Amino acid sequence: MAKYLRRGGPLRAPDPKQRWLTFVHNHAKVIVACDFFVVITATFRTLYVFVSMEVGTRRILHHNVTAHPTAEWTLQQFRETLPGDHAYRFVLHDRDSIFSRELDKAVTKLGVRVLRTPVRAPMANAFCERLGGSLRRECLDFLIPLHERHLRMMVKEWGLHYNRGRPHSSLGPGVPDQSQQSVPASDHRHKLPAGYRVARTPVLGGLHHEYRLVKEAA
Repeated sequence: MAKYLRRGGPLRAPDPKQRWLTFVHNHAKVIVACDFFVVITATFRTLYVFVSMEVGTRRILHHNVTAHPTAEWTLQQFRETLPGDHAYRFVLHDRDSIFSRELDKAVTKLGVRVLRTPVRAPMANAFCERLGGSLRRECLDFLIPLHERHLRMMVKEWGLHYNRGRPHSSLGPGVPDQSQQSVPASDHRHKLPAGYRVARTPVLGGLHHEYRLVKEAA
């Protein structure tokens, strides 16, 4: 085995300032991560969910469902994710066979650089992997889609909740799409502001709920 070992001293230790996590943190606001997730319907049909997200804000940019994820269909999803006036610089995805070299070349023409994760390294796309886990734990583990249209409706409603109403611990906690409505000040941190009450909005038929302050009727 000695003849296969590298000679000339020990290998150079990696510079912690140049590691992958550091790169992602430094460029999070201009990185779009994407992935496919497999879903089985009530009739045992296999469907594929495509999701893309902005790493910096954790905001879901685009999602869609198909039974046949062709290269042309996938390229169209990237076109909808990256409009002509976008400010993103990188697209991150794994080495699934659907992400072919030809597809990557077409995506590059949209004004971004494609970053492929290393072989068998799902943690390199950890943000999107966690998004898929949240989708399963908070939606698909409780609701079984009947067909493609039903799954698309479920993912759409959950995606709106994920962006606008679901707290994210990594954001402070906070939500990707911050509400423009200003919250009135209160004299006491454990009391509601005068003239306001808490309103509840069910999500996915009551599986989740969103809460907000609204003015009481005069």
